[in-house]
Amino acid sequence: MDSEEKLMSRAMAAHFRFGGIDQPSNSSSVEEISGKWYVILRNINGILSVYRVRNDDKLKRLKRWPKDIEE
Repeated sequence: MDSEEKLMSRAMAAHFRFGGIDQPSNSSSVEEISGKWYVILRNINGILSVYRVRNDDKLKRLKRWPKDIEE
């Protein structure tokens, strides 16, 4: 798996590339939930987007994410 910093950078780039206009804050994180890794972009208003880190280190944007991911 890529470093957390690299994953966060790639997720932010994808967020803006696909139309995100809100700026993620420092509360964004890379978390392991039920054995899978997720990049969670947050700001003061809550979750902006969630990406699952696939086995090949590619990011997949999720429309719905596990309920274990809390705002």
